[in-house]
Amino acid sequence: MCGICGVADLSRGLPPEREADVRRMCQRMVHRGPDDEGRYTDGHVALGMRRLSIIDVAGGRQPVANEDGTVSLVLNGEIYNYRDLRRDLEARGHRFATQSDTEAIVHAYEEYGDDCIQRLNGMFAWALWDRTRRRLVIARDRMGIKPLFYTLQGTSLVFASELRSLLACGGLTREIDVQALNEYLSFEYVPAPRSIVRGVRKLRPGHVLVFDERGLRETPYWDVPFPAERPSAEGHRSADEAARGLLERIKQAVRMELVSDVPLGVFLSGGIDSSAVTAAASLVAPERINTFSIAFDDPSYDESRYARLVARRLGVQHHEATFTLATMREIVPRLGQLLDEPLGDSSFLPTYFLSRFAREHVTVALGGDGGDELFAGYPTMQAHRLAGYYTRLPSVLRSRAIPALVDRLPTSTRYISMDYKLKRFVHGVGYAPEVRHHRWMGSFTPEEKQGLLAPAVRAALGGADTYDIVYEHLRRCPTADPWDQLSYLDMKLYMEGDILQKVDRASMACSLEVRPPLLNPLVVEYAAGLPFEWKLRGFTTKWLLKRSLEGVLPREVLYKQKKGFNIPVARWLKDDLRPLAEELLAGPRLERQGLFDRRFVEGMLRDHVRGKANYRKQLWTLLAFQLWYAENVAKP
Repeated sequence: MCGICGVADLSRGLPPEREADVRRMCQRMVHRGPDDEGRYTDGHVALGMRRLSIIDVAGGRQPVANEDGTVSLVLNGEIYNYRDLRRDLEARGHRFATQSDTEAIVHAYEEYGDDCIQRLNGMFAWALWDRTRRRLVIARDRMGIKPLFYTLQGTSLVFASELRSLLACGGLTREIDVQALNEYLSFEYVPAPRSIVRGVRKLRPGHVLVFDERGLRETPYWDVPFPAERPSAEGHRSADEAARGLLERIKQAVRMELVSDVPLGVFLSGGIDSSAVTAAASLVAPERINTFSIAFDDPSYDESRYARLVARRLGVQHHEATFTLATMREIVPRLGQLLDEPLGDSSFLPTYFLSRFAREHVTVALGGDGGDELFAGYPTMQAHRLAGYYTRLPSVLRSRAIPALVDRLPTSTRYISMDYKLKRFVHGVGYAPEVRHHRWMGSFTPEEKQGLLAPAVRAALGGADTYDIVYEHLRRCPTADPWDQLSYLDMKLYMEGDILQKVDRASMACSLEVRPPLLNPLVVEYAAGLPFEWKLRGFTTKWLLKRSLEGVLPREVLYKQKKGFNIPVARWLKDDLRPLAEELLAGPRLERQGLFDRRFVEGMLRDHVRGKANYRKQLWTLLAFQLWYAENVAKP
């Protein structure tokens, strides 16, 4: 695991200051790679990297070159099938100088050209300079596990693993992209290809970026292989057979991702996904597995007893730490330093705390991310099913009587309380499925943003539709099935823009590598071909995944109510976080910034503190942005 960066200029060549830019970009990513720094330059390109040594600790320094030095590469991530790939390439006459996975990409490019990426199973963002053909090739993994930002500065291409590293390059503006801000406020993250900084883009998952004398081209090489029409359970292989096949693929993925020359463990939250990964690891690992989880002092958020139950059942070596109010007070003021882009997901805090705790024992951890997207695990899927019944009610009930009744429910700050769920449901159910899906999951609605955004920002947006990125992904979606389309949107938006970004930034801030075996292509491609009714059966989410783990995990774990990895933000905003919120969301600060309407924000905070409404998502989204802005934009 590393951080990579670079600058290329094919027309004018690189002036000396560009090499200094690469050194500065590397220094901004020491947390991603504390073990080593490597650089390469040849007059037209300068590559840099910071290394966290995982595979071939002694000999795997980067950049890595081919035999004659005409191809050089830097890699952030891991190639899990590099040993098989190496054997194939050696049989074809290639000579390896190291035992690293990075070198396998170099020789695969020599042998197969750009198609080499189809042979890679891993999580990665890599940059390859082909000196002979004067071309720079940059690639990002299929699901978007590892990040990559880039921008054009005149005739120069600049790229880096993190936005803050890219901003260390001379001459880059820190102007906010108002379209990206508009999306952030609704989704709680900035979806690719935009970034929060104007002129900077993210390379999309499953895409390759080529920079040569013909210019800059970004092209897809992979997409989630949903069948064009929904596969039916009737005439399909039996559910039991499919469940066995699923568990076998999870075990295969875990076996591949256990490869490491340094200590490795597993995140175990007590939820189904992390428990599935832990179970698979306990079945295939040659040694006893170490697992890591955190407890919460608020019982409505705590699942630690389920993690302990799984640990006892599987016989793993379990480690537990407790996230307390003091933990929150320590981490929140540092959020602007830890976040690479604004991220309105408050579960970043416990994810960072868990990563820091695990790093005391291991350098690599397996995580359970991906199960909700692959197997319809989010409560929104159940809400969509309920919407089918709700829309059959008489119009007067749907549009007036029930919403009025729900709005009168007292506001609770407990974890996803019933009043919160009901209010979200009734005020979003009337929209098209792809829109209500994101209104239920996100933060500010388009209507709320009319009051929130300053007039100048609204004018700059020019009537842009927040959900244009949703419609864009729907147009690209390979399936016509509406349920699979929702799963596809979860993978392309929420998972990549929120979940994977959160885990990457939180873990790499602690110099910890986290691998998600459920997002291995072996599992993703298998799950995509399954009938949807085996994922959401009635109102039972992850039905086939649970079925595959019966007899392996306790039923108490498999069939418990889902809880997310969250913290009591709603309550904290009323008391412990209130002074910080009042400071960062105060009128004079907002007026100087020129992005938000002070009266709207102050009114929202006032109503939340008085218990008139639960604005935890909206207020945390604003608070996270302000913490990021103060550290990354406002500072000279």
